[in-house]
Amino acid sequence: MRAELLLPAGNMEKMKYAIKYGADAVYLGTADFSLRSPKSGNIITNDNLKEAVETAHKMGAKAYVTLNVFANNEILAKLPELIEHLQDIKPDGIIFADSGFYPALKKNLPNIPLHISTQANVLNYEAVKFWRDLGISRVILARELSLKEIEEISQKAPDIELEVLAHGSICVAYSGRCLLSDYMSNNQRKANQGNCTQPCRWSYKLKLTDDRRPDEEYELYEDEKCSYIMNPKDIALIQYIPDLIKAGVCSFKVEGRTKSMYYASLVAKAYKSAINAYYNGATPAINELYKELTSAGNRGFSSGFLIDKPDSEHYNYINGKGRAKSVFQAIITEKVSEDTYKIQVKNQMKSGENFDLITPDEELSIVINEMFDQYGEKIEIANTNSEILVKIENPPENWQWGIIRSKEKSGGQTETHLCSATCN
Repeated sequence: MRAELLLPAGNMEKMKYAIKYGADAVYLGTADFSLRSPKSGNIITNDNLKEAVETAHKMGAKAYVTLNVFANNEILAKLPELIEHLQDIKPDGIIFADSGFYPALKKNLPNIPLHISTQANVLNYEAVKFWRDLGISRVILARELSLKEIEEISQKAPDIELEVLAHGSICVAYSGRCLLSDYMSNNQRKANQGNCTQPCRWSYKLKLTDDRRPDEEYELYEDEKCSYIMNPKDIALIQYIPDLIKAGVCSFKVEGRTKSMYYASLVAKAYKSAINAYYNGATPAINELYKELTSAGNRGFSSGFLIDKPDSEHYNYINGKGRAKSVFQAIITEKVSEDTYKIQVKNQMKSGENFDLITPDEELSIVINEMFDQYGEKIEIANTNSEILVKIENPPENWQWGIIRSKEKSGGQTETHLCSATCN
């Protein structure tokens, strides 16, 4: 079985780009049962879930539906209606974490494979066997496992599919089980019901008080860069793809349903290149692939628990937001003539600047010397969300799904600041 690349489908547009840039499968979910609740774009809802699954199938990819919330009674009561909907949709798999969902899913969707979410915190081969014996077809392993442990699980339970998180943001909580957001929002934004405020990305300063002098506070700090004390770097396992395939992993998941189509496209293309290199007996250009991954938003990269236990180097103490080394400028939507294209602008562009043009097959350096607005008037600056015409020198043969980005490496991820023990 060839290892699968699994990408997020935050909305219909992102899903299509992820597939075109290399995803073998996508995962998508609706607001009540998903751990992510996208608010913009052609988002996935109960109304268009069937369309999304059918679109993925037409594009040659599988589609898995996520039901990975930890449900209270109120959410559980909504499950029968969704199951009835899924009987008609027929996704390629259902991802769930809450064991309370199992009886209804197994009984009413007997022909749809069930996958256990990483939120279920499966850490050992006996837990994998437990789910296998209940008819589960795939276990998405806890992210806290080492390569050696993954290999041992595969050897002890070779007759079930194993999936790992290969790339994307990770939170500070154990297997994503976190109550910080619940607490910080007075129970209004529950992390395990898809509405996390991400308090682990906030900047914190510690203060010390003496019970004998409650009005006096002493601020504890090392330096101005040491406030993001719960802010892990993103996981990036691209260099370990061969080792993980040999260890028995059959699916590599990329996190990021709320990330941009630019993020999904670049990450899919890089990981697909690494997977293909393995099966073709080639050595992937890991340094180049890592460089490409930094062009999409990230907080710096680490290998998580895979090789060594995380230490201070696995955290980003500088900034809680993901930063990209290149700016997502536009997508190509139509070819008008031999050298003229209609584009949708994502971030402001200026005429005469150098850009990279990326397609699923290639990457070109281009110059856009002329830009025209919808009325055919020549313009020097194109603003965000506008649709314009551009003339591209040396355009690509396969322009469909083309992405334009800046060459200027502005706002890139800087080297991680390493705090001493007093800051960890």
